[in-house]
Parts: sequence; structure tokens; C-alpha cells
Amino acid sequence: MGDVLAGFHAVWEFDTDSVLIRFERGIRRPRLFQALGERRIPYEALRAIELTEGRRGTVVLRAVPRQGADPLMEAADGQLKEEADPYRLVLPAERETLAEYYAEELRTALGPEAKEPADRHLVAAPEPPLHFKAYDGKASFDGSSVAFRWFWTGASSAKWKSGDQSFSVGELAGIEWRSPEIFNGHLRLLERGAPESGPGAADQDPAAVVFGLGYGLVHESLPFAASVLQAVRAAEPAADTRERERVGRAGDARRDPADIADRIRHLGELHDAGLLTDDEFSAKKAELLAEL
Repeated sequence: MGDVLAGFHAVWEFDTDSVLIRFERGIRRPRLFQALGERRIPYEALRAIELTEGRRGTVVLRAVPRQGADPLMEAADGQLKEEADPYRLVLPAERETLAEYYAEELRTALGPEAKEPADRHLVAAPEPPLHFKAYDGKASFDGSSVAFRWFWTGASSAKWKSGDQSFSVGELAGIEWRSPEIFNGHLRLLERGAPESGPGAADQDPAAVVFGLGYGLVHESLPFAASVLQAVRAAEPAADTRERERVGRAGDARRDPADIADRIRHLGELHDAGLLTDDEFSAKKAELLAEL
């Protein structure tokens, strides 16, 4: 398109295959926008375009990202306040006609798979290194591993006993971000192969840091979570290959119990038919049981 549309908190610059969102700085601007600076959103990352009436004589142009296309929105999981949504552009009501024009232009640019979840991240997360202070420790991410260094003033005895933690992205299955603006806000790393019973309280979990008043603020902890999540997703193919190799080695050493049971049942049928003697049946059955 090659055009520019300026709103109250951001400017959208339209290109042939994407829109560049530049967030303006200022005291009254959401701090998350200031932390993000700018973001390039490919049109293939969008599911829909909405134009609605806003507050106090405004209209709102909003791009709706596809599920799984943006690590920031995936990490946020619907917890962002409306005014902190980076996909909203608020305009004066007298620019509604112009907003309608761009809404239609964006709709025509949506890809054929717009309604489907994305199979990979299409929007870049903030780049590491990143770090922030939580209530009970400092979290840092260098692009390949996440480290938690506990504060003696806030960390639980369980975390002190476990010591400072370091997690390779290849060891992780995902993240869980709970906004510091709600009760029990935290950032938890979800480890591969963790017990299915589910994690306990974040303040007792060495794989989590907890937020508090002035600690783990949205503009610090959410970009951090998005960057970790993007790295985890990028590492998944290699991690899945390692897991398949591990399961394969385990399968070579130990047979499937269901398969063993079927073979013993078949031996029993041969024995009942008189095709195997008692000694032959017992010997074969013992061999199969030894493979478990």
C-alpha cells in the first residue's frame, strides 16, 4: 500500500506484505508500547480486521492476529488490558472514513489461511538478551537459556534450597505468564517431561518467578516471556527428534507389554490345540515374559 495512518498512540506504515507498527513514546502511552518500540506484522499473521466505535469520539481499527502467529499475544493469553493491546489503533471519529478504507485494504491482503491457526510464529518477539526483576529473583535470558537468581529478601526456603536455576530452551515445552496486574502473577517455565499432576504454587516452584508490587511489570515480563516462548518453539523440532530417539532406544530394550500379552495368548491357543507340549509352552512363555 505504501501509506501511513497515524493514531493517538501509534503509526501504522503499510507495505506490500506487512504493516509496520511504530509506537509513540510519552508519559500517557502504555509502557508496553514503549518497550516494544516497533513491530512488523506480516499480513499472513492476521486473521481479521475490525473497525469499531471507540470512547470519547474515537474509532478503533484493530488487526486480529491468527492463533499461534505472535509469541507476544500467545504468551499474554488474553490477559492484556484493552488499552495495552498492540494491535489496536485509536483514531479521531472524523477519520472513520479513512479508517474504513484501510480496513478494507487490509482485508483484501489477508491470506487464504487467515482463519486457521498458524503452524509457526510469524511475528518476531523482542530479541534477547533480556532480563527483569521479579519479587523473588532476577530472570535473565540470553537466547539459549533462562536463568533465575534468587533474592534472599523474597525467595521461599524451597527456592533457596534448590539454588539458582538455569534452563536450556531445549529442556522447555513452553511458558506460563500470569499478569502482575492479577492475583498470583508469575512467570513459570514448563519443562519437558514434567509430572502430569501439574505444578504447585509458583512461590515454591524453582521453575517460576513470582511478581509483586513493582516487580515483573507487564512491559518487562511479557516481552521476556514472548522471547523465551519463541526460542522454545524454534527448538522444538530438535527436541522432538531427541525424544523420539530416546523412546526408540527404550523400545529396543523393552517390548510393548500389550504385544507380549498377545503372543502369550496365541501360544495358549496353540497349546490348547495340542500343537505345543506343556514344556514347550512353559519355555516360550518364560522367554516372552523375560522381555518385559
